[in-house]
Amino acid sequence: MVDNTSAFHSSEYDRKIRQTFPYYEDFFAQVVELVRTVHAGPVCWLDVGCGTGMMGSAAFGNIPLERFVFMDSSEGMIGRAKERFRFPNAEFSVSDVRDLQYENEFDVITAIQVFHFLQAEERRTVLRQCHAALKENGILVSFENIAPFTETGKTVCLEKWRRFQMEQGKSREETEGHISRYGKDYFPITIEEHLRLLRESGFRVVEMLWFSNTQAGFWAMK
Repeated sequence: MVDNTSAFHSSEYDRKIRQTFPYYEDFFAQVVELVRTVHAGPVCWLDVGCGTGMMGSAAFGNIPLERFVFMDSSEGMIGRAKERFRFPNAEFSVSDVRDLQYENEFDVITAIQVFHFLQAEERRTVLRQCHAALKENGILVSFENIAPFTETGKTVCLEKWRRFQMEQGKSREETEGHISRYGKDYFPITIEEHLRLLRESGFRVVEMLWFSNTQAGFWAMK
């Protein structure tokens, strides 16, 4: 039984996610490089939907951290993150991103494969809450599953994704099960829609960070 909103139980999440997303490690390397470029001093960082703490693994030791808050709605995920990060500046919160209540507290907010689980209005609300939670010049960085612009594009991208998963050792049944979640358990939107929603949420700088097949990275500055 899965103990979180992803397709994988927290006990196998790290292994399974690498079989699912091409360039998964690159997501975190891209975030660290961006944060190092934008913020020179110690930062307060909130990682929503943190999972087992992969973003924390990339941040600790590479970024000067005043405070790093791991947030996830899954107790199993937070439990695993707690085991990995026994640092005085690490905080842990079993909370849903839709309940975000911070105001002007963070220099960085990250959401890695999180927002596509939200319905359209929930996504709008959460982006505004992230904007409110950031300090001036703070940045929001998200990596998401995205929707291709056309049905033909969708067919091609999903076939590429299917082949990748099977080449990583997944069975056809497991691969098809994951592909079938598209539009049912998670709700991708196009690159254009991502950028527009970020602008409408009040961010003064909105940019793409990274793109490949059906995944993309975005960043926005308050």
